[in-house]
Amino acid sequence: MAKFLTTHVGSLPRPDSVCDVLQAREDAGAPPDDFEAVVAREVEAVVARQVEIGIDFVSDGEFSKIGYANYVKDRLTGFSGDSPRIPGADLEDFPGFLKMLARWREGALPRPTPCCTGPIAVKDRDQLAADTARLGAAVEKAGARGGFINAASPGVIALFQANEFYPDRSAYLEALANAMREEYRAIVEAGFYLQIDCPDLGMGRHTTFKHDDEATFLRSAHEQVEVLNAALEGLPPERLRIHICWGNYEGPHTRDIGLDKVLPVLLRARPAIILFEAANPRHAHEWQVFKEIDLPEEKILAPGVLDSTSNYVEHPELVAERLLRFAEIVGPERVMAGSDCGFGTFAGDGLVEAEVCFAKLAAMAEGAELARGRA
Repeated sequence: MAKFLTTHVGSLPRPDSVCDVLQAREDAGAPPDDFEAVVAREVEAVVARQVEIGIDFVSDGEFSKIGYANYVKDRLTGFSGDSPRIPGADLEDFPGFLKMLARWREGALPRPTPCCTGPIAVKDRDQLAADTARLGAAVEKAGARGGFINAASPGVIALFQANEFYPDRSAYLEALANAMREEYRAIVEAGFYLQIDCPDLGMGRHTTFKHDDEATFLRSAHEQVEVLNAALEGLPPERLRIHICWGNYEGPHTRDIGLDKVLPVLLRARPAIILFEAANPRHAHEWQVFKEIDLPEEKILAPGVLDSTSNYVEHPELVAERLLRFAEIVGPERVMAGSDCGFGTFAGDGLVEAEVCFAKLAAMAEGAELARGRA
């Protein structure tokens, strides 16, 4: 592996044209006639822009999805109604900020999060086939080094979409894993890296498990990784990426569980490439955790060198500094530049303005080049 390749977590700010067709699909329950033309055009444009900026491993920005976890409602059976919202424990500690956050969301697209009310099974394979075809065409045209496609983990689906059908959480996770296995395999077989999004391993502690003790959360996290590994069985780890975060929102984050507590669980997951928060003020210090562990040889670190909730554009020198810290611990060939989280987790609801987002990605590419010259 080359030194300090560049990537990001996946979602990017959706253009207004994409938000319009996503909203139309939600309103009508079916995509509008121009859905494919609009999304294909914008995916081609955003892939070309990533390559021009200097991003090695690019994504489609998740432009075809209303959200990174709740998109499964359109591809799997068993979902209806609505799930209760579970505010983070840190937000409950600061009710004034929680009100401010709600005001910031005014005008954003809805976040439909139906419950599980019936048996989980694959019902739509066409949407994923369209995703892989679009990205494949865009990657080839732009000459990207490689492409990746995001997919939700069983644990994060369960985190947002409450279970009202299966007898317990374990049965629900297993059903989700059995259904998502097909999507995971299809992405890899289409020639892409598969990124599994696992905020459940971080954010889950101060949301779903906020009333439980730490040991209970960690036992559940172990179970979620075991279920995920079973769904990934047979897929080459070097083609798999896993992303952990503590919630992609600007907020106190004073209840985030430490990386040192969840890293042993995370390292048990099959994916070789690990993407994690390392730039924001609550987790930037945790690079030191890697000095205390013996990182398995097959693992590659993709720390966030960009904060995905701030409109500050990181200086390339800071990006280089962050990358070199990790390189001193595990070697430059095992460090990839990434972002803390996605820049468009939910359609129309990003905290970073689109042009600022691309300026940040450009700064990351420049900083990675500086680091290459110093490693």
